[in-house]
Amino acid sequence: MNRNGLFALVFHSLFSVFLAAPLVIVCLVAFTPDNMLSVPTLHFSVRWFVALFNDNGFVTAFCNSMGLATLAATGAALLGVPAALGLLRYSFPGRAALNGLLLSPLMIPPVVLGVALLRLFNEFGVNGSFTSLVLAHVMLIFPYSLRLIMASMVSLSREPEHAAMSLGASAWTTFRRITLPALLPGILGGWVLAFASSFDELTATIFLASPATLTLPVRIYMSMTETVDPMVAAVAVVIIVITVGLMFVLDRLVGLDKVLMGKN
Repeated sequence: MNRNGLFALVFHSLFSVFLAAPLVIVCLVAFTPDNMLSVPTLHFSVRWFVALFNDNGFVTAFCNSMGLATLAATGAALLGVPAALGLLRYSFPGRAALNGLLLSPLMIPPVVLGVALLRLFNEFGVNGSFTSLVLAHVMLIFPYSLRLIMASMVSLSREPEHAAMSLGASAWTTFRRITLPALLPGILGGWVLAFASSFDELTATIFLASPATLTLPVRIYMSMTETVDPMVAAVAVVIIVITVGLMFVLDRLVGLDKVLMGKN
């Protein structure tokens, strides 16, 4: 039975256009020669890309965001593996409460977390530092990494682990040679989602960033409060290109179905 009828094809086509249209418009606006947000019709220009790469504020903010997202996503992945192992493979009092606590950043508004972290870091005198931003982002994005690692671990068969240990392998060797490689798709998927969430985080970061540690979303927000020009669209195009490139590399190396769904 053919389920792809005319209505389904039209619906999915319109839905795809609806999703892609804003990105296409932004990409076109980035090549406008005008000083305002407008879609070029007769002439195209790369003047706003040149202006972007010559703007030290945007370049520094981009580097800060890349470094921050990389460190935060890596930290979340390193913490997510033992947390997932403990929550799924061991039974102890308060396990459900601990699971809810680790996932609570998804339920608490970022503005509330930003104010709370601002107060906390002020007490220790580290507010505005890059270290405080990394710690804050690890907490904010940790649930994304944890959930995908747990999803990958649920579908993981333990028979190879039992076979390895019955043949004399230590617990560490079994984990390093069998468990960890089997969890790699889930770890990579969690890392990618955590990286994207950290790179895009604005609300809580506004409270914690200093002039020396401005991230790209904060820099864009500050720029748009002063003036709106096509340089913002040029920034969006650069981010889109990086995202598409990352997705392509991951698809070639691992496969997006494994990375984004934690399949083994």
